[in-house]
Amino acid sequence: MFEIVFLGTSASAPSIQRGLPSQMVMHKEYRFLIDCGEGTQRQILQSGLGFKRLDKILITHSHLDHILGLAGLLSTFMRWEAIEKLEIWAGQPAIARIRDLLHGVVLRGASPPVKLELNVIEPGCLMEDETFQLTAFPVTHRGGGTFGFLFEEKPRRPFLAAKADALGVPPGPLRAQLVAGKPCMLPNGAAVSPDEVLGELAPGARLAFVGDCGRTDNILEYCRRADGLVIESTYLEVEAALAREFSHLTARQAASLAREAQVRRLFLTHLSRRYRDREVAEEARAVFPDTTVVKDFDRFSIAREK
Repeated sequence: MFEIVFLGTSASAPSIQRGLPSQMVMHKEYRFLIDCGEGTQRQILQSGLGFKRLDKILITHSHLDHILGLAGLLSTFMRWEAIEKLEIWAGQPAIARIRDLLHGVVLRGASPPVKLELNVIEPGCLMEDETFQLTAFPVTHRGGGTFGFLFEEKPRRPFLAAKADALGVPPGPLRAQLVAGKPCMLPNGAAVSPDEVLGELAPGARLAFVGDCGRTDNILEYCRRADGLVIESTYLEVEAALAREFSHLTARQAASLAREAQVRRLFLTHLSRRYRDREVAEEARAVFPDTTVVKDFDRFSIAREK
């Protein structure tokens, strides 16, 4: 399961109700901040998430409304030293701009308060462990070097407690051994194999995240059958020409992608102040009913449907 908290949901400039783009994805002990618009550190505090274990930041692209908050965040770490290491992942254009911002403006020759790693994203796996994988994929937007992110739980075999009970496997270490794929010996001397208590291999949850985006045909396969798709919806179809000009999507285009990719839930963000939430929702739901137009501090769990 993944959890996502939307910290800033506005497009280009903040509004009274919405901050600039930022969201946090959480899985087990991991916390990933995706984008860091101006004011993100205040949104983190107001959300109650805090800065603990916030050591991985993923940046979708180099535009200022997605990176300016990094300066304030690093300044806070200089005073509080809440973490030991900070990893920032972004495409080459964004890394160049972030380096100028952090080293040229914030640090100005001083040593970073934490170990600071600026990592250039290439399409493919960014990190994985035994349970999940994080993949970056290219997205079309002005200026290039734009990426989306796919969070995937690895397939696993569910533990069948009823079968374990029938075989006399007591709760505790022996069951953990079987879950790990290792046979065990019961106190009465009987041997139990993992195949006797594990079900068929089942896929895990998939969360696809797309920030600013000018076309959807080349990201379809990355989004296919995601349990949650987060994507921008800057314009309505009535202004589709403006969307094309500035390499953004309409609510209808985002919903059409969700329908074609057969995702389970659609979350629309990066919203323009020119529209009401109701207008955005109506346009998208006419194409894909399970659409949510998100607000700052909305929180959702993304799990594989049983």
